[in-house]
Order: sequence, then structure tokens, then C-alpha cells
Amino acid sequence: MSNSSQSAHPYHIVASDLDGTLLLPDHTLGDFTKQTLQKLHQQGFTFIFATGRHHVDVVSFRTSAGIPAYMITSNGARVHTPDNELFYSKNIEPELIQPIVNIIKQDPTNSIHIYRSNDWLTNKEDLKLSQHHQESGFNYQLFDDNNAPTEDIAKLFFTHPDHDHLAKYETDLKAQYGDRLSIAFSTPWCLEMMALNVSKGDALQAVAQTLGKELENCIAFGDGMNDVEMLLAAHKGLVMETAHEKVKLALPNNEVIGCCTDEAVAHYLEDHLL
Repeated sequence: MSNSSQSAHPYHIVASDLDGTLLLPDHTLGDFTKQTLQKLHQQGFTFIFATGRHHVDVVSFRTSAGIPAYMITSNGARVHTPDNELFYSKNIEPELIQPIVNIIKQDPTNSIHIYRSNDWLTNKEDLKLSQHHQESGFNYQLFDDNNAPTEDIAKLFFTHPDHDHLAKYETDLKAQYGDRLSIAFSTPWCLEMMALNVSKGDALQAVAQTLGKELENCIAFGDGMNDVEMLLAAHKGLVMETAHEKVKLALPNNEVIGCCTDEAVAHYLEDHLL
């Protein structure tokens, strides 16, 4: 890249959500996306995987992409450096875990999940979720929802096929715990809780600072409510066409690009940055 085109945009850092954004619908990285990520790296950009997924899971995507990259995981509760060092970590207050699990487990149609340091725990079998993680081989272990683990918890989340069912919980949990937790949807069927002030946006700022850069040096891509802070924080935040309506309403001034099916993130980067 010549100096003239480098100065045409201020970007040094590219951050992207995974599911529904950078990954194909089958939750793998497309070949064109891999080539684009390698070009970005060769041209001196810092890439960040920014996801609700667990860091153990994300390592496989970074390996598959073949680039050193930062990993913002559990919606910003954890950040790892390209050398896999834990750079930033915020846990949910231990005494909050069991009371929240008690609220959610009252309805047996909810599935409860916990991300702990190196583990993914759930209160019931869910084969559909296992398929989500085929590429990484990262899988869950069962936990007793009468005796939930409370230490080193990055996030607590629960799933249900009906978005409106979860939206009611979102309202109630925010009323009760909004001053002690960050609560956000990653998909319409998955409501997530992290420590207060945890978001991909906060984590992005932490990475930019450590690189000696500003948020205006960042461009970001996402499709979920858990991406909103990051898409607002970055100098340019691109929204996927398939994003939930709530995301588009929250970001009325952000440019909308194509779908993950067409590797729209890679095409945007190819057309505008490379």
C-alpha cells in the first residue's frame, strides 16, 4: 500500500463480530475472508475478533485465519493478546450468580449457560448448540443449577426460542440488577449478562489504548445488540443487512452493508481499506 492511500483513511484497527457477521451461516470462515484477513495483517492492520463466544472457542478461528489477532470475548469480559495472554478480565460479582440462576431456572423451557475461565457450563443438554462449535471442538459440561459455580464467571446467559419471552426477562433483570450488570442480547434468542460496564466497546477502547491508538483509528462490524457499543465507539461502525431491527433502530446513522452469506465484511475491507 502506498503512503498516499494509507493517509486516505485513519484506520489501523479492524474489529469484527463473528456469528452473523464475519462467519458464514455454517459458523466457519470463508476462503475469501481468510485471504482478506491475511492481506490486512500483511499491510500492517491490527485485527480483533470481537464476540460473545468463549476465548477457547475463538482461538480456532484465529488459527484458521492464520493471523495474529486480539480476541475480545464474552462480549468484552475477556481480552487476549495475539500471544494468548489474558490482557483484560472482568467477572460478574460472585454473589449475583445463584440468585439470577434461581430466577431463570423457574421456567424449565429456559437453557442456562455460564462461561468460566476455560469452561462452558450449562444446566441441560443442547445438541443444537454443540453444532455451533463443531469447528473448534469446544463443548459444554453440565452444572447443577441449585449449586452454580460463582468464581471467575465472565458471563451468564440463557436461551429460549421465543424472543418476546426473553425480552420480558430483560426488562425484569434490568430493573433488579441493572446497576450491577451489563445485560444484552447477542441474538434474539440469547440474553446475556456480564459485569457492569462490560461491552465490546469498552474492550475495544482498552485494546486501542494499549496499541497507542485512538477509537478514531478503529473500524468495526457487527449485527447484534451486543455490538452496539462497539459500533458506536469505533470511528466507523458497519451494520450487517441481516442485523436485528432493534440494532438498526439503535444505530440509525450507521452504514448497512451486505450479509455474512456473501462474506460482506471481507468485500467491504477489500474495497475500502486494501
